[in-house]
Amino acid sequence: MKQIKILFRLLLLISLFIFQQEVKAQQKSSEQTSTETKQDKMKLFLIERDIPGAGLLTPVELKGISQKSCTVLTSMGPKIKWMQSYVTGNKIFCVYQAEDEKLIKEHAQKGGFPITKITEISTTISPATAEQ
Repeated sequence: MKQIKILFRLLLLISLFIFQQEVKAQQKSSEQTSTETKQDKMKLFLIERDIPGAGLLTPVELKGISQKSCTVLTSMGPKIKWMQSYVTGNKIFCVYQAEDEKLIKEHAQKGGFPITKITEISTTISPATAEQ
């Protein structure tokens, strides 16, 4: 009888352990699906900004612009993300991820940044595309 009780307790412990592992796996799967869904909602945008003399901005000035942009983005939450920007003679081209174009316009308004044109990027290619 004592052996049966020990065996029963052991089976119960094993069952609880397996149940816990299944719950953890389901939670992880749910979190991953949630993250993937959020990323799927994010679109990629190219923003063209006419800024006369942009190519002459100093590193200190560019840092200040970057800091201002990051401050605004932080206040707006995770629905918009600045990826990178390219500075040319009289323009800055910025790449953003955002749920919609409205968020791009809101960021520009709050930061005081000009927008000349917003283009949604449908796909990207690179030299690696030729290898696929």
